[in-house]
Amino acid sequence: MKLSHFGFNLPEELLAEYPAENRDESRLMVLNRKEQTIEHKMFKDLIDYFEEDDVLILNDTKVFPARLYGNKEKTGARIEVFLLRELNEEQRLWDVLVDPARKIRIGNKLYFGDDETLVAEVIDNTTSRGRTLRFLYDGSYSEFRKKLNELGETPLPKYIKRDVEPEDQDRYQTIYAKTEGAVAAPTAGLHFSRHLLKRLEIKGVNFAEVTLHVGLGTFNPVEVEDLSKHKMDSEELKIDAKAVEIVNRGLAEKRRICAVGTTAMRAIESAVSTSGKLNEVEGWTNKFIFPPYEFSIANSMITNFHTPKSTLLMMISAFAGHDFAKKAYEEAVKEKYKFYSYGDAMLII
Repeated sequence: MKLSHFGFNLPEELLAEYPAENRDESRLMVLNRKEQTIEHKMFKDLIDYFEEDDVLILNDTKVFPARLYGNKEKTGARIEVFLLRELNEEQRLWDVLVDPARKIRIGNKLYFGDDETLVAEVIDNTTSRGRTLRFLYDGSYSEFRKKLNELGETPLPKYIKRDVEPEDQDRYQTIYAKTEGAVAAPTAGLHFSRHLLKRLEIKGVNFAEVTLHVGLGTFNPVEVEDLSKHKMDSEELKIDAKAVEIVNRGLAEKRRICAVGTTAMRAIESAVSTSGKLNEVEGWTNKFIFPPYEFSIANSMITNFHTPKSTLLMMISAFAGHDFAKKAYEEAVKEKYKFYSYGDAMLII
């Protein structure tokens, strides 16, 4: 498959700037791979597709407020700092992106907050926009993290042109998020309300929680026509014994096993044993899934509608079948489904 196979015309008005009023009332397109049918539902209708002892695999990563604004010493220029990952807790070293990058050199200091109690020094260049910062803060580590949370804002994707609003803090986070470390939300999970999760639980559906900390690499454009040459950024991954037991029991009993989102799918596909079972894992993954690909664990998945030529669309295409996925996306544009992080959802069975 080539990059050009994943282009399509996406009208700008279909990019969702806001989420649906209620989480589980976004639209749901249901793709049946066996029957090659497409149905139009509401997300809360999801419950009709699951039975007792089926398994939903959830990514429990939690988004932290990764976008900060600081001022450069001497000039006072406003600089956006996007926290990517913590490199060293003790030394308070972070991998970040800065914008505008051309103004930021090694040795520069940045000041944050009205009282400027948080300062960062640039100690290395990593990529054209990437820098390593050492934060200087007079306080304990927990106080330092609290300060970062106070000053940071919800890292909405750049395509959302509006300012961050108070409700984004809640809505750009799944209701089951608990392990902090992501700089982007696992967006398929944003559609689950507490009420819907409770109804699924009462029906006897099992939940397996895995952790994959979504990095900005998830938005990186693919710049090579030959997909086998594209390199994904590494993301931190953890799958524990409890999740493994729930998923492998579901496999043994031939239940419906549903990956909630491309991140959950990438997590489980990075931890498959030679016998096709799920393994415990703690480490990093840079797995890139594109057609043709043989999936080992999940036999269904929930996902949002993705942008043209994105790695996320490539995974959907591998799972649904390229021609069927293409047909579904044409239908989604025609029916004015909302795309991307705050957009509508798709269930592929």
